[in-house]
Amino acid sequence: MKTCLIVIDVQESFRHRPYFTDTDLPAFLQAQNALIAGCVERGVPIVRVLHSDGPEVRENPFALASGQVRPLGGLAPFAAAASFTKSRHSALVGTGLDVWLTQQGIRRLIISGIRTEQCCETTTRHASDLGWEVDYVTDATLTWDMVQPDGRTLAAADIKARTATVLQGRFAQVVSVPQALARLTTTTTTATA
Repeated sequence: MKTCLIVIDVQESFRHRPYFTDTDLPAFLQAQNALIAGCVERGVPIVRVLHSDGPEVRENPFALASGQVRPLGGLAPFAAAASFTKSRHSALVGTGLDVWLTQQGIRRLIISGIRTEQCCETTTRHASDLGWEVDYVTDATLTWDMVQPDGRTLAAADIKARTATVLQGRFAQVVSVPQALARLTTTTTTATA
């Protein structure tokens, strides 16, 4: 089955948000970079998606004018098969990504990036509803603690666990980096046997 890795919103813009911390960043970058390296090694196309919205002023880190809508420092460089800039949570809204994937004959997506519960989860649900098979690589996603409506903090680890719980078996196969790469090998071996 032809597969594509989608790297969503791994960009410098987030360093300029008040919730940004480096706490989980090293583990995320290690996982994301291992996933990229494994896909490059197996010839799997990689798509880069960046997010830009809000007022187009230098002070807005998600505006192109800020210079921050660029790959996050520490992300392994890769030759993107295609690049898209989105302004919505789903990478499939208004970008042309869905058209590109269809033209390339892609049937399965590997989802990774920032934020776990926001753009990564939304893209996963949307892709599933449109008929793509999705592998959601939890350890290659990143998020931060959030404040709940009652004022209590919801830890990033709990957000990741919740996201994995609601996606698994409904919208995606929730996998680790090694599992995602093993599924590529299994699929390739099965398809050529």
